[in-house]
Amino acid sequence: MHIADGVVSLPILLTSTAVAAGGVGIGLRKTDLHQIPQVAVLTAGFFIASLIHIPVGPGQVHLLMNGLTGLILGWAAFPALLVALFLQALLFGYGGITVLGVNTVNMAIPAIGCHYLFRNLLSRQHSQRVTFMIACCAGATAVAASGVLLAATLFFSNREFTGVATAILIAHLPVMAVEGVLTGSAVVFLQRVLPDLFSANKR
Repeated sequence: MHIADGVVSLPILLTSTAVAAGGVGIGLRKTDLHQIPQVAVLTAGFFIASLIHIPVGPGQVHLLMNGLTGLILGWAAFPALLVALFLQALLFGYGGITVLGVNTVNMAIPAIGCHYLFRNLLSRQHSQRVTFMIACCAGATAVAASGVLLAATLFFSNREFTGVATAILIAHLPVMAVEGVLTGSAVVFLQRVLPDLFSANKR
């Protein structure tokens, strides 16, 4: 789901970069010292999960795990995803440096949204099945929202990308399903071994 350099229009490029900078700033201010290991692990998880790409026009589809990242980190997802995307662009040429802000926004905004939509639900006592379903919805929602943001980025940059934007949305339907199952399974496991991870007083 990386956008390459030279694809995005200048107004969207500048706006997304400003939003990403603001999000990273908020994320850094809200990150406690005890969160740094979590940020490192989830940055690495996102980095690894999204290494296998299936090209779709100027974009690509792959696992994201940004829903899980948002559920655990909250606003710290912004700097975590920025670092992972920067390393991918630098080491493997996925995406690009000039569009780093765009790609970060497309990944991090859905992550933050899932944090606020689903985190409080996970802080309550549920059966494993209900916990799995909540986390599954979070994972799928994050992928869907990232796909919509990516499609909107392409569409508003150049209307000729309308077909590509539609294809990207369709291509992410199976990714949503896989991501939902993986996120649900991960959260069930984490609540079993770290029962306080999603408690209401941890943000």
